[in-house]
Amino acid sequence: MLINISEINEFLYCPRRLYYYKFYDYHHQSYELKDGKLKHDNSSKKGGWIKSMSLKCEELGIKGKIDVVEDDEFPVPIERKRAKNGEYYKNDELQLAGYCLLLEGNLDINIPYGYIYLYSTDERHKIEMTPTRIKKAKEIINKIKKMDIENIPGYVSNSNKCEKCSVRKYCMPEESKILGEI
Repeated sequence: MLINISEINEFLYCPRRLYYYKFYDYHHQSYELKDGKLKHDNSSKKGGWIKSMSLKCEELGIKGKIDVVEDDEFPVPIERKRAKNGEYYKNDELQLAGYCLLLEGNLDINIPYGYIYLYSTDERHKIEMTPTRIKKAKEIINKIKKMDIENIPGYVSNSNKCEKCSVRKYCMPEESKILGEI
């Protein structure tokens, strides 16, 4: 089974949430997900960009849909984010690294950087694909590949992430605290 590159971001946010998505096929369409999809759909219609590109790489065991690919000296992936606060997260950088790996696996060329575009500020942030960043993305991909239905990941240490989580009603972090499971 191929790992979807977007799962890198999900895993880094909360492995337990990704577990429920993967094994119970539960995809709650939160406001943020719906709004993000609309923004992606509308932005893909602008001229001068290659619209979103779906690729897979059997050798690396990955697949994904790159938001935008810009044609420069080489194809440059652009990951678009809502980012109300005007900032992106380290998770986003590693997701972008995954998209660079996906392009490299299909084109057999080095992709030295990509961009994170923020809707809220209309800014692009160049993200260099350092050996450390690529190594970390590959490590996360391997961890996701090893996930199985028998081993539910633990709860995240930052309980603030649970507040708006789309699988909260299945994960039940507060109830688990009461029962002494956290």
